[in-house]
Amino acid sequence: MIAGAGAAAAAPSHIVYNTKVDDQQVTLTVYSASMDKNIPVTVLVPRNRNRPSPTLYLLNGAGGGEDGAQWDQRTKYKQYFAKENVYVVTPIGGAFSYYTDWQKDDPQLGRNKWTTFLTKELPPLIESTFNTSKVRGIAGISMAGTSVLGLAIAAPRLYRAVAGFSGCARTSDPLGQEYIKTVIGLRGDADVTNMWGPLDGPGWKANDPYLNAGKLRGTGTKVYLTAGTGLPGPYDRFDNPRVEGSPLVFADLIVQGGLIEAAVNKCTREVAARLRALKVPLDLRLRPNGTHSWDYWESDLKATWPKLRVDLGA
Repeated sequence: MIAGAGAAAAAPSHIVYNTKVDDQQVTLTVYSASMDKNIPVTVLVPRNRNRPSPTLYLLNGAGGGEDGAQWDQRTKYKQYFAKENVYVVTPIGGAFSYYTDWQKDDPQLGRNKWTTFLTKELPPLIESTFNTSKVRGIAGISMAGTSVLGLAIAAPRLYRAVAGFSGCARTSDPLGQEYIKTVIGLRGDADVTNMWGPLDGPGWKANDPYLNAGKLRGTGTKVYLTAGTGLPGPYDRFDNPRVEGSPLVFADLIVQGGLIEAAVNKCTREVAARLRALKVPLDLRLRPNGTHSWDYWESDLKATWPKLRVDLGA
């Protein structure tokens, strides 16, 4: 909920609480001045904390992690990063927001100023609290697979590497807008025009990573994109524990997850062609199968991280 005007609303962004979960993880409660609310932020700390380490901002999908669909609950990412020298920072929040700055507050989703939070408010707090090298990367899945490119364009040179897993970084063409309308309007029950204004208007073009990809040229930022085809793959089985023996869950995985990933695949190919034409450094991973689901995103993270590790100097 958005707080009313007053002294608290004028307070600068700051860490309210720093809670140790275990030897590898802390949870920060961060007050965002731009959104006037507290945001939980999960931080995995590096194996060796005696030397400065880079930071990987790892974003959740459409639900922002608020619905339990988050890296911590759906994957073994914590175990995977246990021996790595990197801070892994994941905000919990931003459901259906596209992690962008909205033009207007929304009656359902409230105030969204996620570009401001992620590029201006949070990094200085992370870097003043932890022993970081001030080298940053950012990665995200699905909705956030779109957002990470937009964030990198909004803040050139902030990130040394950007990874979008199953995202659709075209936001002003008909397919991209239909996808966003589904996420924000149908799933988020929000007014999509509160984000970037009227559909097909200037706000949508100004925030389209495909149209604005040229701003990444010459920044030294490396881009990683991944996508499946939507065809059933090795994880799309009824005996997959994530299906929980439910025919409905399985049907949703195969049908809806397949259709979404097929659309994402088309979009990813187009964005990749655009980046290559602009000579933006790109690493493209197109899987021959796979639906829009967590097993593939965990696989993409494991396949991409060794390259990100080199980029970030971890």
